[in-house]
Amino acid sequence: MADKRIIVGLFPDVLVLSAGDQAEWVAPSATLRIEFDPKRCPFSSNVFQAPAGMRLLSGPAVVGVKPGSYKYRASLNDVVVATGEILIRES
Repeated sequence: MADKRIIVGLFPDVLVLSAGDQAEWVAPSATLRIEFDPKRCPFSSNVFQAPAGMRLLSGPAVVGVKPGSYKYRASLNDVVVATGEILIRES
């Protein structure tokens, strides 16, 4: 399994994940919250949150998730600072 790192402050427009990959978000100096639409999320949870300096790992996409685009919002200290997109590739 490969981790695909996202360093907060440098959000890519799209992060492409293959089967078994997971996203990683890092915010060294703020509480970080990543939130997907609860009805359209490729992971087992639609919300990820961690205190400053801790990394967030999405875990691999859930079994049976359809390939496609999944958008999320990123917040630092409860302020939305960016939007992003996870693109799940076909196996």
